[in-house]
Amino acid sequence: MPWSTRELADLAGTTVNTVRHYHRLGLLEEPVRRYNGYKQYEVRHLVSLLRIRRLAVLGIPLSQMHSVTAGAPGTPEVLRDVDAELQLRIQSLQEARAHIAEIIRHQAPADVPAGFESVASRLSENDRSIVHLMTRFYDDDALADIREMTADETDDTGPDIDNLPADADEQTRQELAERVAATIVKHLIKYPWLSNPAAHMPKGSEVSTQTFGDALVHLYNDAQLDVLFRANTIAEEQLSAMGVQSQEEISRKPG
Repeated sequence: MPWSTRELADLAGTTVNTVRHYHRLGLLEEPVRRYNGYKQYEVRHLVSLLRIRRLAVLGIPLSQMHSVTAGAPGTPEVLRDVDAELQLRIQSLQEARAHIAEIIRHQAPADVPAGFESVASRLSENDRSIVHLMTRFYDDDALADIREMTADETDDTGPDIDNLPADADEQTRQELAERVAATIVKHLIKYPWLSNPAAHMPKGSEVSTQTFGDALVHLYNDAQLDVLFRANTIAEEQLSAMGVQSQEEISRKPG
């Protein structure tokens, strides 16, 4: 019995638009039309459509279906390529599920950078923005250290920096800068690469440094930037007084 386009689509478990798309690509033969102009599909059309749908389910690209349906010698290679792509997609989906499980477990924001779910409660919105950039510019070893630094519960300066108003007075700025400097000193001693992170920046230090500089100006107000600048200056002075050389100073030494 003949079928209309909609009836054929229903039988094959697809849509009219999909059937028409297959016609345009030349994958599905156009049927003869009835006296009233309507298409009249037969069993052979349904079989062809079911075969195409089977290949589509397997992930065969539409552009390669002609050679696959014809049983060309290259069919096994096409199938191997599709299988490799599916494997990558499966891996990606598994990683996504793992991240979702961690987000739920730690009640973290859904947009928390990957790997930072367990410390999300210590990250402000600005912190998350900076860490997102770090995940694109730092290597895995550096990110592991950054996670450890973020988890440092002895550092309670984060909320004070986040809430510092642009018109904060001199005393407030200086006191906060000194507290931040203490944390910076501790981290620079434990993670000396922080003073010269170029080796941990696969994309190059110039573009990375410029990007982070622009981000800080965009995310923080003048008082916050002032505190961060002061804190770094104080930290360098304290390290120098302690006789601790930064990696940058060491790299500048001749010989």
